[in-house]
Amino acid sequence: MKPVLGILLGEAAGIGPELVAGMCALKKFDDYCRPLIIGDVRVLRWGMKIAGVDFPVTMLEDTSKIEWDGSVNIFDLKNLNIETVALSTINAESGRATGEALLAALDFCKKGIINGFVYAPLNKASLKKGGFDFESEMNMMAHYLGWKDVYGEMNVINGLWTSRATSHIPFKEVPGKLTIVALLDAMRLAHSTLKKNGYHDPRIAVAALNPHAGESGSCGTEEIEVITPAINAAKAEGINVAGPFPADTIFISAFKGMYDAVTTLYHDQGQIALKLLKFHEGVTVSTGFPYPITTPAHGTAFDIAGQGIANIEPMEKAVMIASKMAEWDNTLT
Repeated sequence: MKPVLGILLGEAAGIGPELVAGMCALKKFDDYCRPLIIGDVRVLRWGMKIAGVDFPVTMLEDTSKIEWDGSVNIFDLKNLNIETVALSTINAESGRATGEALLAALDFCKKGIINGFVYAPLNKASLKKGGFDFESEMNMMAHYLGWKDVYGEMNVINGLWTSRATSHIPFKEVPGKLTIVALLDAMRLAHSTLKKNGYHDPRIAVAALNPHAGESGSCGTEEIEVITPAINAAKAEGINVAGPFPADTIFISAFKGMYDAVTTLYHDQGQIALKLLKFHEGVTVSTGFPYPITTPAHGTAFDIAGQGIANIEPMEKAVMIASKMAEWDNTLT
């Protein structure tokens, strides 16, 4: 049977509700999974109104009574009066509701009610104002899971994946955080995540930090002291990895299909390249956790929220990836 995935409505002031509503109306979720919407039904109906769609909705308070009869199932959290939310605006109440939906989804995962979840874009500022003061939602999820193992974030567009050794930190902190362990962990996460997505022997390229890959130490020594030793350690573990390659040319080869993934060293090093490729088709995957968790990479799109023109394709791709990972996990049990 298809996996059961939680579907979260995301930031109510953004395009999340209309994305979920549009997917429901076209029965796109059903192509990949059995969806359980998690959030306030008033927000879902708000999304239906914006998207100009209608479909039957079943409100649940008991997840043991789910019937997959064609109606859209929603576990109604009853936690947000949509009338208090202004479109395209940072809102503490909406951020609180978004955070509560994430916690509910994590709880459902731990209880075996769902196999994983996909969340529509959320807003980090609203989330923080709502009482969830974390660097990112990924750090928040790790905290509430009590997760002590390695975790990270990957992005994928057009079948090309990126992982990174450092993430949401100021650029001036990158060299100090760039360690052999951090880089090795990023390569391991890339390898294991791609395996779960059907890659038999993922080909991973690693970016350099300095111009021209450090020019043999004359333009920085991180390539010699950190990056190459980490690559050698990954190779010793059987990971198919190469590099370090100059960051200004590595994606030329990757776009040609020479690699399945690129491990970058800081946030924008990979994000700029991928988003220039096809910004509106990207998916973010939270890696390392025991459950598949994905989201569209484009954000809440406050500039077009409420206009009913949001593109559902990234949301569909996020569902497709989460479903595939859930099916892979099920083969292990």
